[in-house]
Amino acid sequence: MILILSGCSQKVAFEKLTDGLCSSEQERLVEAHISSQIDAIAQQDWKLAYSYASPGFRSGVEIEQFIYIISSQYQMLVDNAGYEFDACRIDNEKISQQVAVTSDRQVTKLTYILSLQEQRLGVDSATPYESEREA
Repeated sequence: MILILSGCSQKVAFEKLTDGLCSSEQERLVEAHISSQIDAIAQQDWKLAYSYASPGFRSGVEIEQFIYIISSQYQMLVDNAGYEFDACRIDNEKISQQVAVTSDRQVTKLTYILSLQEQRLGVDSATPYESEREA
């Protein structure tokens, strides 16, 4: 029942992707999606974490490659001690969400790019960034 309601909520929230800041409902759904993937990674539930990736990502990256990429380049997600969300924007039908991940007394800032396919969110990528204050 919850999955059905969540799917309906996503459909309404993402019916129209207008460039600019995400609406509060879009932001809530994006944060929930990314949180679910990060939490699955922290638990090393690779199959679940991989399920939050977009179909486009999964078509080019097998689960074994996904595990290797996360383990070798994104260890901060496995060892995270928490994370916070910042700006959420839509540009050319892609959603970008900035996330600050804390691990080992270090904060790594990532920009997640998500896409919609059949009104379902999926993570395309997560790349490190430096904020303008630090650059």
